[in-house]
Amino acid sequence: MVKNNLPRIGVIGAGRLGTALAKQSLSVGYEVRISNSRGPESLELLLSVLLPGAIAATIDETISKSDIVILAFPLRYYKSLTPQLFIGKIVIDAMNYWAPVEGDIAEFADATITSSEMVQQYLHDAHVIKTLNHIAYNEIEEHALPLQSKGYRAIGIAGDDRDAKLTAMAYVEALGFDGVDLGVLKNGALLQPDTRLFNARMSADSMKSQTAVRI
Repeated sequence: MVKNNLPRIGVIGAGRLGTALAKQSLSVGYEVRISNSRGPESLELLLSVLLPGAIAATIDETISKSDIVILAFPLRYYKSLTPQLFIGKIVIDAMNYWAPVEGDIAEFADATITSSEMVQQYLHDAHVIKTLNHIAYNEIEEHALPLQSKGYRAIGIAGDDRDAKLTAMAYVEALGFDGVDLGVLKNGALLQPDTRLFNARMSADSMKSQTAVRI
């Protein structure tokens, strides 16, 4: 942690969601690195226009120099990551499997395990947190509110490691949202596409009332 004692943020994926999260993170004072599969040179225009102040990096650099790593790329590519680089890292899984958009992928059709649990099994020495996957990219800046405001929009957070979840909670709240602890990582299923919470615009109390989970 180097900038204002805040965790360093790394975003893997420079699409709409990754860009929106990087932009909002910069606006509230975080150091941000962003990367994609094409290399940092491909991000020069993006940084100059939308993300001034962000650092374009390789994927490996983004992982190694960040305290929180956000996965914001198509879920089907998660095994392109190198698990050894994620040892001890807090990983925010903002990815979704949505068959109508991505097509049927057999790996993610198993109802006994969530996609985030698959990511956790693959990145076995990381602390995977499911959050920020159930808000539309264009609403991240639009719906964020300054600290101490009223009417925060709720963002659900699920994870197995308590300390990692608290860190992710603080980050989500710094972005301008009200973090709601949904319990263990498996409960991230409550945030997936075609659920009541997916893209739901509600308060923390409303979210809690609609989830019967054990924290």
